Amino acid sequence: MRIGILTGGGDVPGLNPCIKSVVTRIVENGHEIVGIRRGWGGLLDIAPDDVDTIAENTIELDEAVVRTVDRSGGTFLHTSRTNPSNVRTREVPEFLRGTVSGEGPHDLTSHILDVVEALQIDVLIPIGGDDTLSYGLRMHEEGVPVVAIPKTMDNDVMGTDYCIGFSTAVTRGVEFIHNLRTSAGSHERIAVVELFGRYSGETSLITAYLAGVDRAIISEVPFRIDRLAALLMEDRRRNPSRYAMVTISEGAVIEGGELHLSGEEDAYGHRKLGGIGVRTGALLTEATGVDVINQQVAYLMRSGRPDSLDLMVAANFAVMAANLALEGASGRMVALQGGTYTTVPISVIGEGVKRVDVGELYDVDAYLPKVRHVSGKPMFLY
Repeated sequence: MRIGILTGGGDVPGLNPCIKSVVTRIVENGHEIVGIRRGWGGLLDIAPDDVDTIAENTIELDEAVVRTVDRSGGTFLHTSRTNPSNVRTREVPEFLRGTVSGEGPHDLTSHILDVVEALQIDVLIPIGGDDTLSYGLRMHEEGVPVVAIPKTMDNDVMGTDYCIGFSTAVTRGVEFIHNLRTSAGSHERIAVVELFGRYSGETSLITAYLAGVDRAIISEVPFRIDRLAALLMEDRRRNPSRYAMVTISEGAVIEGGELHLSGEEDAYGHRKLGGIGVRTGALLTEATGVDVINQQVAYLMRSGRPDSLDLMVAANFAVMAANLALEGASGRMVALQGGTYTTVPISVIGEGVKRVDVGELYDVDAYLPKVRHVSGKPMFLY
Protein backbone atom coordinates (compact mmCIF):
# COMPACT_ATOMS: atom_id res chain seq x y z
CA MET A 1 0.00 0.00 0.00
CA ARG A 2 1.15 3.54 -0.78
CA ILE A 3 -0.15 6.44 1.31
CA GLY A 4 -0.01 10.14 0.41
CA ILE A 5 0.04 12.85 3.08
CA LEU A 6 -0.24 16.64 2.80
CA THR A 7 -0.81 19.74 4.92
CA GLY A 8 -2.89 22.69 3.72
CA GLY A 9 -4.06 26.09 4.90
CA GLY A 10 -2.44 28.04 7.72
CA ASP A 11 0.33 26.30 9.63
CA VAL A 12 -0.20 25.37 13.29
CA PRO A 13 1.98 23.79 15.97
CA GLY A 14 1.55 20.02 15.93
CA LEU A 15 1.69 19.37 12.20
CA ASN A 16 5.22 17.96 12.16
CA PRO A 17 4.60 15.59 15.11
CA CYS A 18 1.41 14.43 13.36
CA ILE A 19 3.25 13.74 10.10
CA LYS A 20 6.01 11.88 11.96
CA SER A 21 3.53 9.65 13.79
CA VAL A 22 1.68 8.79 10.58
CA VAL A 23 4.95 7.94 8.82
CA THR A 24 6.19 5.80 11.70
CA ARG A 25 2.95 3.82 11.84
CA ILE A 26 2.80 3.26 8.08
CA VAL A 27 6.45 2.29 7.66
CA GLU A 28 6.57 -0.06 10.63
CA ASN A 29 3.74 -1.99 8.97
CA GLY A 30 5.76 -2.42 5.78
CA HIS A 31 4.02 0.15 3.59
CA GLU A 32 5.14 3.25 1.68
CA ILE A 33 4.26 6.87 2.30
CA VAL A 34 4.91 9.91 0.13
CA GLY A 35 4.75 13.51 1.32
CA ILE A 36 3.11 16.04 -1.01
CA ARG A 37 4.63 19.49 -0.78
CA ARG A 38 2.56 22.67 -0.40
CA GLY A 39 -0.77 21.00 0.18
CA TRP A 40 -3.09 20.52 -2.78
CA GLY A 41 -0.77 22.90 -4.66
CA GLY A 42 1.83 20.16 -4.88
CA LEU A 43 -0.54 17.88 -6.76
CA LEU A 44 -1.63 20.75 -9.00
CA ASP A 45 1.98 21.47 -10.06
CA ILE A 46 2.80 17.89 -11.04
CA ALA A 47 2.78 16.82 -14.68
CA PRO A 48 2.15 13.06 -14.43
CA ASP A 49 4.71 12.23 -17.13
CA ASP A 50 7.39 14.66 -15.90
CA VAL A 51 9.75 13.17 -13.29
CA ASP A 52 11.20 16.59 -12.50
CA THR A 53 7.85 18.02 -11.39
CA ILE A 54 7.21 14.88 -9.36
CA ALA A 55 10.58 15.21 -7.64
CA GLU A 56 9.99 18.90 -6.97
CA ASN A 57 6.56 18.43 -5.41
CA THR A 58 6.85 15.17 -3.48
CA ILE A 59 9.20 13.54 -1.00
CA GLU A 60 9.47 9.86 -0.13
CA LEU A 61 9.09 9.58 3.63
CA ASP A 62 10.65 7.13 6.05
CA GLU A 63 11.72 7.13 9.69
CA ALA A 64 15.08 8.73 8.89
CA VAL A 65 13.44 11.65 7.07
CA VAL A 66 11.05 12.44 9.92
CA ARG A 67 13.34 11.56 12.83
CA THR A 68 13.68 15.10 14.19
CA VAL A 69 10.80 17.01 12.56
CA ASP A 70 8.65 16.87 15.71
CA ARG A 71 11.10 19.15 17.49
CA SER A 72 9.80 22.22 15.67
CA GLY A 73 6.48 23.79 14.76
CA GLY A 74 5.02 24.40 11.34
CA THR A 75 5.10 21.81 8.57
CA PHE A 76 8.25 20.66 6.83
CA LEU A 77 6.08 19.61 3.89
CA HIS A 78 5.10 23.28 3.56
CA THR A 79 1.58 24.45 2.89
CA SER A 80 -0.64 26.54 0.64
CA ARG A 81 -4.26 27.62 0.39
CA THR A 82 -4.63 26.08 -3.07
CA ASN A 83 -8.02 24.65 -3.89
CA PRO A 84 -7.77 22.84 -7.25
CA SER A 85 -11.48 23.32 -7.90
CA ASN A 86 -11.06 27.11 -7.80
CA VAL A 87 -7.90 28.19 -9.65
CA ARG A 88 -7.39 31.54 -11.37
CA THR A 89 -5.71 31.42 -14.77
CA ARG A 90 -2.51 33.06 -13.57
CA GLU A 91 -1.94 30.18 -11.14
CA VAL A 92 -2.63 27.39 -13.62
CA PRO A 93 0.67 25.54 -14.25
CA GLU A 94 2.22 26.31 -17.62
CA PHE A 95 1.77 22.77 -18.89
CA LEU A 96 -2.00 23.05 -18.28
CA ARG A 97 -2.55 26.50 -19.79
CA GLY A 98 -3.71 25.05 -23.09
CA THR A 99 -6.56 23.23 -21.36
CA VAL A 100 -8.24 26.32 -19.89
CA SER A 101 -9.62 29.59 -21.21
CA GLY A 102 -10.68 32.86 -19.65
CA GLU A 103 -9.76 34.16 -16.22
CA GLY A 104 -11.47 31.36 -14.35
CA PRO A 105 -11.80 30.20 -11.74
CA HIS A 106 -11.07 26.76 -13.19
CA ASP A 107 -11.86 23.36 -11.75
CA LEU A 108 -8.75 21.23 -12.31
CA THR A 109 -9.94 18.20 -10.36
CA SER A 110 -9.58 15.88 -13.36
CA HIS A 111 -5.87 16.75 -13.44
CA ILE A 112 -5.54 16.05 -9.70
CA LEU A 113 -7.14 12.63 -10.21
CA ASP A 114 -4.63 11.86 -12.97
CA VAL A 115 -1.75 12.83 -10.69
CA VAL A 116 -3.01 10.72 -7.78
CA GLU A 117 -3.20 7.75 -10.15
CA ALA A 118 0.26 8.43 -11.57
CA LEU A 119 1.77 8.59 -8.07
CA GLN A 120 0.07 5.25 -7.32
CA ILE A 121 -1.46 6.63 -4.14
CA ASP A 122 -3.91 4.21 -2.55
CA VAL A 123 -5.08 6.49 0.29
CA LEU A 124 -4.75 10.25 0.80
CA ILE A 125 -4.34 11.73 4.29
CA PRO A 126 -4.93 15.51 4.16
CA ILE A 127 -4.29 17.48 7.36
CA GLY A 128 -6.10 20.79 7.38
CA GLY A 129 -9.01 23.01 8.27
CA ASP A 130 -12.36 23.51 6.62
CA ASP A 131 -11.01 24.70 3.27
CA THR A 132 -8.35 22.01 2.89
CA LEU A 133 -10.64 19.22 4.05
CA SER A 134 -13.50 20.41 1.86
CA TYR A 135 -11.35 19.47 -1.10
CA GLY A 136 -10.55 16.21 0.66
CA LEU A 137 -14.31 15.63 0.65
CA ARG A 138 -14.31 16.38 -3.09
CA MET A 139 -11.59 13.76 -3.59
CA HIS A 140 -13.66 11.25 -1.63
CA GLU A 141 -16.68 12.02 -3.81
CA GLU A 142 -14.52 11.45 -6.88
CA GLY A 143 -13.65 7.96 -5.63
CA VAL A 144 -10.24 8.61 -4.02
CA PRO A 145 -9.88 6.91 -0.60
CA VAL A 146 -9.41 9.73 1.94
CA VAL A 147 -8.79 9.80 5.69
CA ALA A 148 -8.81 13.36 7.05
CA ILE A 149 -7.13 14.91 10.08
CA PRO A 150 -8.57 18.23 11.37
CA LYS A 151 -6.24 21.08 12.29
CA THR A 152 -6.91 24.77 12.72
CA MET A 153 -6.22 27.25 15.48
CA ASP A 154 -9.82 28.49 15.05
CA ASN A 155 -11.08 25.06 16.21
CA ASP A 156 -14.07 25.42 13.89
CA VAL A 157 -14.15 22.16 11.89
CA MET A 158 -17.52 20.43 12.16
CA GLY A 159 -17.67 16.95 13.64
CA THR A 160 -14.88 17.30 16.21
CA ASP A 161 -14.58 19.06 19.56
CA TYR A 162 -10.90 19.71 18.95
CA CYS A 163 -8.53 20.51 16.09
CA ILE A 164 -4.73 20.37 16.21
CA GLY A 165 -3.24 23.78 16.99
CA PHE A 166 -6.00 25.33 19.08
CA SER A 167 -4.54 24.79 22.55
CA THR A 168 -1.15 26.23 21.63
CA ALA A 169 -2.77 29.27 20.01
CA VAL A 170 -4.82 30.01 23.12
CA THR A 171 -1.82 29.41 25.40
CA ARG A 172 0.24 31.89 23.40
CA GLY A 173 -2.57 34.43 23.37
CA VAL A 174 -2.98 34.28 27.15
CA GLU A 175 0.76 34.65 27.65
CA PHE A 176 1.04 37.67 25.35
CA ILE A 177 -1.96 39.37 26.98
CA HIS A 178 -0.51 38.97 30.46
CA ASN A 179 2.83 40.33 29.25
CA LEU A 180 1.11 43.32 27.65
CA ARG A 181 -0.49 44.28 30.95
CA THR A 182 2.76 45.79 32.18
CA SER A 183 2.95 48.30 29.33
CA ALA A 184 -0.77 49.05 29.41
CA GLY A 185 -0.61 49.72 33.14
CA SER A 186 2.62 51.71 33.00
CA HIS A 187 1.14 54.10 30.43
CA GLU A 188 -2.47 53.96 31.73
CA ARG A 189 -3.79 53.05 28.30
CA ILE A 190 -6.42 50.90 26.67
CA ALA A 191 -4.90 47.82 25.03
CA VAL A 192 -6.60 46.36 21.94
CA VAL A 193 -5.33 42.85 21.16
CA GLU A 194 -6.31 41.48 17.75
CA LEU A 195 -6.41 37.69 17.56
CA PHE A 196 -6.98 35.32 14.65
CA GLY A 197 -10.50 34.15 13.88
CA ARG A 198 -12.22 34.94 10.55
CA TYR A 199 -15.69 33.49 11.02
CA SER A 200 -15.40 31.92 14.47
CA GLY A 201 -14.65 33.97 17.58
CA GLU A 202 -13.70 30.92 19.62
CA THR A 203 -10.01 31.85 19.81
CA SER A 204 -10.75 35.38 21.03
CA LEU A 205 -13.50 34.17 23.38
CA ILE A 206 -11.53 31.43 25.10
CA THR A 207 -8.32 33.47 25.23
CA ALA A 208 -10.20 36.38 26.81
CA TYR A 209 -11.96 34.04 29.23
CA LEU A 210 -8.71 32.46 30.42
CA ALA A 211 -6.70 35.69 30.48
CA GLY A 212 -9.42 37.60 32.33
CA VAL A 213 -9.47 40.57 29.95
CA ASP A 214 -12.04 43.31 30.46
CA ARG A 215 -13.92 42.87 27.17
CA ALA A 216 -13.89 40.47 24.22
CA ILE A 217 -15.20 41.15 20.71
CA ILE A 218 -15.96 38.08 18.63
CA SER A 219 -16.69 37.44 14.96
CA GLU A 220 -20.28 36.37 15.54
CA VAL A 221 -21.54 39.59 17.16
CA PRO A 222 -21.27 43.05 15.52
CA PHE A 223 -20.28 45.68 18.09
CA ARG A 224 -20.85 49.38 18.73
CA ILE A 225 -17.84 51.62 19.26
CA ASP A 226 -19.66 53.98 21.61
CA ARG A 227 -20.78 51.14 23.85
CA LEU A 228 -17.37 49.47 23.85
CA ALA A 229 -15.71 52.82 24.66
CA ALA A 230 -18.03 53.43 27.61
CA LEU A 231 -17.45 49.94 29.00
CA LEU A 232 -13.66 50.18 28.68
CA MET A 233 -13.56 53.61 30.31
CA GLU A 234 -15.48 52.21 33.26
CA ASP A 235 -13.11 49.22 33.39
CA ARG A 236 -10.15 51.61 33.35
CA ARG A 237 -11.64 53.77 36.09
CA ARG A 238 -12.11 50.77 38.38
CA ASN A 239 -8.62 49.40 37.76
CA PRO A 240 -6.06 50.66 40.33
CA SER A 241 -3.44 50.56 37.55
CA ARG A 242 -5.64 52.70 35.28
CA TYR A 243 -5.74 50.52 32.18
CA ALA A 244 -8.23 48.32 30.32
CA MET A 245 -7.87 45.51 27.81
CA VAL A 246 -10.03 44.14 25.02
CA THR A 247 -9.44 41.23 22.65
CA ILE A 248 -10.94 41.30 19.17
CA SER A 249 -11.27 38.64 16.51
CA GLU A 250 -9.78 39.56 13.12
CA GLY A 251 -13.19 38.80 11.62
CA ALA A 252 -15.09 41.11 13.98
CA VAL A 253 -17.39 43.71 12.44
CA ILE A 254 -18.43 47.13 13.67
CA GLU A 255 -22.22 47.39 13.70
CA GLY A 256 -23.37 48.40 10.24
CA GLY A 257 -19.93 47.72 8.73
CA GLU A 258 -18.18 44.89 6.92
CA LEU A 259 -15.16 42.62 7.35
CA HIS A 260 -11.89 44.56 7.42
CA LEU A 261 -10.17 43.31 4.26
CA SER A 262 -7.13 44.67 2.42
CA GLY A 263 -5.35 44.07 -0.88
CA GLU A 264 -6.52 42.20 -3.95
CA GLU A 265 -7.81 38.65 -4.09
CA ASP A 266 -5.13 36.00 -4.38
CA ALA A 267 -5.25 33.32 -7.05
CA TYR A 268 -7.83 31.36 -5.09
CA GLY A 269 -10.24 34.17 -4.24
CA HIS A 270 -8.89 34.97 -0.76
CA ARG A 271 -8.32 38.52 0.46
CA LYS A 272 -6.11 39.39 3.41
CA LEU A 273 -8.06 39.77 6.64
CA GLY A 274 -6.85 41.89 9.55
CA GLY A 275 -6.62 45.44 10.76
CA ILE A 276 -9.91 45.67 12.64
CA GLY A 277 -7.89 46.05 15.85
CA VAL A 278 -6.07 49.14 14.60
CA ARG A 279 -9.31 50.61 13.27
CA THR A 280 -11.05 49.95 16.58
CA GLY A 281 -8.14 51.44 18.52
CA ALA A 282 -8.28 54.66 16.50
CA LEU A 283 -12.03 54.97 17.05
CA LEU A 284 -11.64 54.30 20.78
CA THR A 285 -9.04 57.06 21.09
CA GLU A 286 -11.37 59.40 19.21
CA ALA A 287 -14.25 58.50 21.52
CA THR A 288 -12.36 58.54 24.84
CA GLY A 289 -9.29 60.71 24.42
CA VAL A 290 -7.22 57.89 25.92
CA ASP A 291 -4.17 56.59 24.07
CA VAL A 292 -4.45 53.02 22.83
CA ILE A 293 -1.90 50.22 22.53
CA ASN A 294 -2.69 48.21 19.40
CA GLN A 295 -1.25 44.70 19.37
CA GLN A 296 -1.87 42.28 16.51
CA VAL A 297 -0.75 38.91 17.81
CA ALA A 298 -1.45 37.24 14.46
CA TYR A 299 1.12 34.65 13.34
CA LEU A 300 2.81 34.54 16.76
CA MET A 301 -0.23 32.59 17.97
CA ARG A 302 0.57 29.70 15.66
CA SER A 303 4.35 29.85 15.48
CA GLY A 304 6.88 27.62 17.23
CA ARG A 305 6.54 24.34 19.00
CA PRO A 306 3.23 22.82 20.15
CA ASP A 307 2.21 22.52 23.77
CA SER A 308 1.73 19.11 25.36
CA LEU A 309 -1.99 18.93 24.53
CA ASP A 310 -1.38 19.54 20.84
CA LEU A 311 1.44 16.99 20.90
CA MET A 312 -0.92 14.44 22.43
CA VAL A 313 -3.80 15.06 20.02
CA ALA A 314 -1.48 15.23 16.98
CA ALA A 315 0.09 11.88 17.82
CA ASN A 316 -3.23 10.18 18.54
CA PHE A 317 -5.02 11.58 15.49
CA ALA A 318 -2.05 10.35 13.43
CA VAL A 319 -2.20 6.80 14.79
CA MET A 320 -5.94 6.65 14.19
CA ALA A 321 -5.66 7.95 10.63
CA ALA A 322 -2.81 5.59 9.79
CA ASN A 323 -4.75 2.63 11.19
CA LEU A 324 -7.82 3.54 9.14
CA ALA A 325 -5.72 3.77 5.98
CA LEU A 326 -4.06 0.42 6.69
CA GLU A 327 -7.44 -1.20 7.32
CA GLY A 328 -8.72 0.01 3.96
CA ALA A 329 -11.26 2.41 5.48
CA SER A 330 -11.91 5.71 3.73
CA GLY A 331 -14.24 8.67 3.71
CA ARG A 332 -13.58 9.24 7.41
CA MET A 333 -12.23 12.06 9.56
CA VAL A 334 -10.58 11.41 12.91
CA ALA A 335 -12.12 13.41 15.74
CA LEU A 336 -12.53 14.05 19.45
CA GLN A 337 -16.08 13.98 20.76
CA GLY A 338 -16.99 14.15 24.43
CA GLY A 339 -13.38 13.56 25.41
CA THR A 340 -13.20 10.35 23.38
CA TYR A 341 -11.22 9.69 20.20
CA THR A 342 -13.49 8.58 17.38
CA THR A 343 -14.09 8.93 13.65
CA VAL A 344 -16.88 10.61 11.70
CA PRO A 345 -17.90 10.60 8.04
CA ILE A 346 -15.85 13.12 6.08
CA SER A 347 -19.17 14.42 4.76
CA VAL A 348 -19.52 16.48 7.98
CA ILE A 349 -17.05 18.92 6.37
CA GLY A 350 -19.78 19.91 3.96
CA GLU A 351 -22.04 21.04 6.81
CA GLY A 352 -20.15 24.34 7.28
CA VAL A 353 -18.00 25.59 10.14
CA LYS A 354 -18.67 25.74 13.86
CA ARG A 355 -19.51 29.06 15.45
CA VAL A 356 -19.54 30.21 19.06
CA ASP A 357 -22.82 29.39 20.83
CA VAL A 358 -23.47 33.06 21.57
CA GLY A 359 -26.54 32.50 23.72
CA GLU A 360 -24.70 30.07 25.95
CA LEU A 361 -21.19 31.52 26.06
CA TYR A 362 -21.30 35.26 25.38
CA ASP A 363 -22.91 38.36 26.88
CA VAL A 364 -23.85 40.43 23.83
CA ASP A 365 -24.53 43.56 25.90
CA ALA A 366 -21.39 43.49 28.05
CA TYR A 367 -19.08 42.12 25.31
CA LEU A 368 -17.84 39.44 27.66
CA PRO A 369 -17.46 35.66 27.82
CA LYS A 370 -20.41 34.31 29.80
CA VAL A 371 -19.58 30.88 31.14
CA ARG A 372 -21.99 29.90 33.88
CA HIS A 373 -22.65 26.22 33.18
CA VAL A 374 -19.93 23.84 32.02
CA SER A 375 -21.42 20.51 33.02
CA GLY A 376 -21.77 18.33 29.94
CA LYS A 377 -19.74 20.65 27.70
CA PRO A 378 -16.55 19.61 25.88
CA MET A 379 -13.18 20.69 27.26
CA PHE A 380 -13.05 23.89 25.16
CA LEU A 381 -16.78 24.59 25.69
CA TYR A 382 -18.06 24.07 22.13
